Amino acid sequence: MGKQFFGTIKEDHIYSKYLKKELPIMIYLPPNYSPLYSYHLLIAQDGKDYFQLGRIARQAEELISNNEIEDVIIIGIPYDNVQERREMYHPDGAQADAYIRFLAEELVPYAEEHFQTYSLAAGRTLIGDSLAGTISLMTALHYPNTFGQVILQSPYVNSTVLEELSSAKAPHLKIYHVIGNQETNVETTNGKQKDFLTPNREMNKLLVNMGMTYHYHEFEGDHRWTFWQPDIKSALLYMFPK
Repeated sequence: MGKQFFGTIKEDHIYSKYLKKELPIMIYLPPNYSPLYSYHLLIAQDGKDYFQLGRIARQAEELISNNEIEDVIIIGIPYDNVQERREMYHPDGAQADAYIRFLAEELVPYAEEHFQTYSLAAGRTLIGDSLAGTISLMTALHYPNTFGQVILQSPYVNSTVLEELSSAKAPHLKIYHVIGNQETNVETTNGKQKDFLTPNREMNKLLVNMGMTYHYHEFEGDHRWTFWQPDIKSALLYMFPK
């Protein structure tokens, strides 16, 4: 175990003209953060869940303190309620386009204004579970010059996602993609049962053929934080290796 340092977690708000509302954000700054240095930026959809259930800041800090990953700033965006989450994150959601534009055109400039971050796409990573993973991928496909890396934990995949991926103009993204081998009967937020595993396997084939920098793994388990939380460490090691 390396020397223990302590980063900072703080909260702020950002107004989005695209979403026409103010959004709370959670920010993790790594130990010994200094504006004299540049940092990787990791943006988490389902932000509160990633900070509380995923313990993402604590896991990142342990890896940083042990000199296993590069320093990273994490910004989490919580959602208000399940209905709003679906509208913003679902690939066919009423606010999905607005949320994608918010991430690229409002949140990234906010981060650049307040913190010293890498300005290249490879220095910006999106992470999300389930629908939060879906909108992370869609955002990177729409803005490949802004976001170069995506972490997908059991993303929801439908024909819209597969079509977007198929028609993408070969962006070179670095993608970490996991799905549980028991995710064949997942209860979604609208109460319907969905098979997540089969379409994720279809997406896996597409991504392999696109020749991206890509890691795919099927874990033993289903659609829960019980399995996503311990997987975060592997994702961070893959994305930000020292």
